[in-house]
Amino acid sequence: MFVAGVDVGAATAKTVVMSDGQMLGYSIIPTGYSVTQAAQEVTKEALEKANLSMADLGYVVSTGYGRNAVPFANKTMTEIICHAKGANFLIPETKAIIDIGGQDSKVIGVGERGIVTDFVMNDKCAAGTGRFLEVMANVLGLTIEEMGPTALASNDPCHISSTCTIFAETEMVSLRAQGRIREDLVAGIHRAIAKRVVLMGAHIKFQKETVLTGGVAKNVGVKKALQDEIGIDIFVPQEPQIIGALGAALLAKAELDKAAGERSP
Repeated sequence: MFVAGVDVGAATAKTVVMSDGQMLGYSIIPTGYSVTQAAQEVTKEALEKANLSMADLGYVVSTGYGRNAVPFANKTMTEIICHAKGANFLIPETKAIIDIGGQDSKVIGVGERGIVTDFVMNDKCAAGTGRFLEVMANVLGLTIEEMGPTALASNDPCHISSTCTIFAETEMVSLRAQGRIREDLVAGIHRAIAKRVVLMGAHIKFQKETVLTGGVAKNVGVKKALQDEIGIDIFVPQEPQIIGALGAALLAKAELDKAAGERSP
């Protein structure tokens, strides 16, 4: 049977379609105004890539902040649980996950078989999120895609003392007026994000098997800043935005197997 995991976040919606432990297709689109419409569209796209239709799905698990607005989901799960399952599937040795999305950031401790052992989440403040990067990119006249490579060119990252997006923006304007070059400003921004996230998850041990997920994981500057702050290499999956949807699909398969076992004599 075919299953799907649908992860509707604040910025993007993601769907992964699977069968027998194999990923058949996935899609990522902006969430936009309608959460329900985004869930339907992203799932349709993922199914088309797998040459399937909605009628082929045996079970669907939804996750993310918009998980309750997915009308075709059989069950909802928190993104914490789904990220742990998805990361464990790709990297069984995963001990910790740093997930930085558009509007929130999380640090998740992971045990055997992808079981969540602890977690901490920031969903009340833009600092340490993709939104923080977007604001700063706008201040510096860069696209979000240019931020990472620009940060890697720095030899002397600026010190950004504020952890508030609004105050940090003011600080950036002041540093720019002092003549600090853009590369150092951008590197300072990435360092500030790393410090914020590491401080938030201080009680969760960052071991060698730490995985970085979420859209911000595609930013090489953030990865480097986190590695410098923690002192270890961090693994970034080939497509870090779909880890929650992947975990949801795996949980959908588990629910389908459970139901089949209950029906057996």
